[in-house]
Amino acid sequence: MTAVLDRLAWARASARAGLLAPMGPGTARKVARALRAYGALGAAAAVGAARFGDRTAVVDDFGTLTYRALDEAANGVATAWARRGIGLEDRVGVLCRNHRGFLIALTAAARLGARVVLLNTDSAGPELAAITAAQGLTALAHDTEFAARLDGLELVHGTFTADGEDSDLARLGREPGTTPPAPAEPSTLVILSSGTTGRPKGARRSSAPPDPLALPGGVLSRIPFRGGEPVFVGPPLFHGWGLTTASLALSLGCPLVLHRRFSAGRVLGVLAAERCAAFVGVPTMLGRLLAEPGLAEADLGALRIAVSGGGPLGPELSRRALAALGPVLYNFYGSTEASCVAIATPADLAAAPGCAGTPPPGTRVRVLDAEGAPVPSGTIGRLHVTSPTRFEGYTSGGGETDEGSGLALGDLGFLDDAGRLHVTGRADDMVVSGGENVHPAEVEELLERHPDVAEAAVVGVPDEDFGRRLRAYVVTSGELDAEGVKAHVAAHLSRAKVPRDVVFLDALPRTATGKVIKRDLP
Repeated sequence: MTAVLDRLAWARASARAGLLAPMGPGTARKVARALRAYGALGAAAAVGAARFGDRTAVVDDFGTLTYRALDEAANGVATAWARRGIGLEDRVGVLCRNHRGFLIALTAAARLGARVVLLNTDSAGPELAAITAAQGLTALAHDTEFAARLDGLELVHGTFTADGEDSDLARLGREPGTTPPAPAEPSTLVILSSGTTGRPKGARRSSAPPDPLALPGGVLSRIPFRGGEPVFVGPPLFHGWGLTTASLALSLGCPLVLHRRFSAGRVLGVLAAERCAAFVGVPTMLGRLLAEPGLAEADLGALRIAVSGGGPLGPELSRRALAALGPVLYNFYGSTEASCVAIATPADLAAAPGCAGTPPPGTRVRVLDAEGAPVPSGTIGRLHVTSPTRFEGYTSGGGETDEGSGLALGDLGFLDDAGRLHVTGRADDMVVSGGENVHPAEVEELLERHPDVAEAAVVGVPDEDFGRRLRAYVVTSGELDAEGVKAHVAAHLSRAKVPRDVVFLDALPRTATGKVIKRDLP
């Protein structure tokens, strides 16, 4: 009965948003045929062309592109790639910033049944070489700026530039193409984990999930995206958060607004010019947008949604965003492996700033102790999730779930009395200092509330007397010394949580999605 109710909730939310809408018989046949042939990954552009035709699909640094033109470009590239022998046995890498070329390459490869591997644009040459070997890539679509990093790579089908009117993909997309025949098996998508604690792992997802409404219906049950309304997506499309929201926008017939690089001032302008109903970002992007001098004068009358995801939304940033933008803030908590875990609404964030909210229909979150037993409300434990949108496993294999308790997220957190989830940090970040459990995220949050602190990161380091001690890395926005940092923490938290060492930096090392890479801290 619960499963039936979950599916009804997904369907209701999808219908309300316009994802499920009445279609004429001809359109319905085209949509069904594309989904049956290519699965959701390869069919998205064809479904958009059938439903929305010449409506704008993408607004990027190269101009505008309609749904029909996006579909035709993908067919042109797929036809050319098929002539070169790319097909079911191949693995195509995509190394692109946010623009139409990324979408065209992904769609073309998926229509041929190839496995699509999304690559991090921050990866250095040696790392790309290692990933190419580990994932068995045979072809690669990339932006021209990354060409030097690809020197020495040996790919069966070579590399293809993907950005600009003179790129390989643009030329191939303009050539006459035909709709490729359905591959014998649906394509799979590999999203690499962020790699903040080690080498990125490839999380595999099917192009034909068991219930295609589970992910969009779950998101739409909490975040009120609506069909046809422009959506700005800032996070990189190679990341699960950026790709999920971009795919959802295109499925709804929304003009998808993309920039190759995030600039808060430029984004503020485009939100007004395009009358964007939604801003999608990571916490770092949201913080930069709020700090933009022109925010108060910007015409954001169309903005109904500002959603942060891809990293922790701190309570202070949550409060600032609600004060500056009004009750439009949402917090998306998920992972590469589990996809959507919980979503906080503006009401949730007003009541409990920085919380992760509640799980969408079909998703169950459990908070367990070290022995696997549930803990009471308000008690920190390890987070486990049972989700209809979870991944199929790592490309390298390996155990990804504890069958009795669901997928272990590797995060710590607690449920409050209202059932809202609060994420307190990574399980492997917890520091035991002098017998006390210390969670660095608590200290980081406190430091970032100091008026002279722009950014802070806290880690545990070896200590002869206490086993481990805290070291704080601080980026100042004013006059502050190490003693001032320690005094601020000592005035609010217990002695075990006061950093023994303070290191001042010009900036914290971050991933493309804004997460701090703690292993790169000096």
